[in-house]
Amino acid sequence: MQWLAQLTPPIRQYMIVTGNYWAFTLTDGALRMLVVLYFYGLGYSPLSIAMLFIFYELFGVITNLVGGWLGAKLGLNKTMNIGLFLQIVALSMLLVPADMLLVPWVMAAQAMSGVAKDLNKMSAKSAIKLLVPDDAQGQLYKWVAILTGSKNALKGVGFFLGGGLLSLLGFQGAVVSMACMLTVVWIISLILLNKELGKAKHKPKFTDILSKSRTINTLSAARMFLFGARDVWFVVALPVYLATVFNWEHWYVGGFMATWVIGYGIVQGFAPKLTGNSNTASPDGRHAMLWAMALAVTPAVIALSLYYQWHIQITLIAGLLVFGALFAINSSLHSFLIVSYADKNDVSLDVGFYYMANAMGRLIGTVLSGWVYQEHGLLACLVISTVFIIITAVISISLPRAQKIHPK
Repeated sequence: MQWLAQLTPPIRQYMIVTGNYWAFTLTDGALRMLVVLYFYGLGYSPLSIAMLFIFYELFGVITNLVGGWLGAKLGLNKTMNIGLFLQIVALSMLLVPADMLLVPWVMAAQAMSGVAKDLNKMSAKSAIKLLVPDDAQGQLYKWVAILTGSKNALKGVGFFLGGGLLSLLGFQGAVVSMACMLTVVWIISLILLNKELGKAKHKPKFTDILSKSRTINTLSAARMFLFGARDVWFVVALPVYLATVFNWEHWYVGGFMATWVIGYGIVQGFAPKLTGNSNTASPDGRHAMLWAMALAVTPAVIALSLYYQWHIQITLIAGLLVFGALFAINSSLHSFLIVSYADKNDVSLDVGFYYMANAMGRLIGTVLSGWVYQEHGLLACLVISTVFIIITAVISISLPRAQKIHPK
């Protein structure tokens, strides 16, 4: 702990926030893969598996909307630690005997996990805004990219961990190990995280949860369609397709998804170098539009490959890698823009509203992923993904082109 104490307070708090986010993300990714593979192994249909995540995504929408207000009122310290604790509770709920792991109970546990995840994410992303000076936009972009990229790399590790632990320890053994690890992190966070982090100087009204900024609203709409475009084929359709059409075992599915997300996270971390970034000229709305247009090409090409039955396995895997890299840049760019656009006095309110739209996109994508795949297959999921990304690009045309923005 001595080397930690020698760091400047902002860097020390940034490291603690990032560490919390890492630990949470590891369990979140592993739990998602555990649930998908475990219940698919029990004979559940793709749509039924998607339904298990409905409350996870729905409560994420609600949590982000209310969580920003709670963060401003109580402080980001409390909302982050509450998120860690609720994830421990959600994992504990899955430790009941196997015959009690019924759909309603698992959906309730997933709802708890959804609340926990979005409290943790909102707190982490909002905290960075408060740790970087207003005139250091380049530094802000780098810190956001590192946090987001490393988080997604660990989410990929979580996918692999979920598939591996399911094979080695079984469902309950995997859940116990994750709950114990997260409990240790939660205790450390209670001790080290700044108690006043993110608490607003004024008492925000509950009605302040709805953003009044056109810039924030526009970016939030773009984010909703962007993440809907990813999850409409990635959450349920892709893992089930790999397991049924390619006949991949749990280890292969979990390992491949893990590798994809790890690579995705690494690219996110390098996004500032790829999009062009400095303290005086950081990316703006024009970059968001152009990168979305580039992303739309990938699912369209994969869809054509499936339609014409042209080297499906090679095209799908290669297309996934390209899609992951381009989506990583889009996601990192959006994450920077919301933190940059947010009002520093109400940062958690703006960030919470934005990630509410993010959760809504995931909810729409998750439902469509199970239903559309079951009724029409992976090709239809890819077509919808392409349309959603085109909508994202069109919406992004309205985003401000100037970088120094104070929307409120």
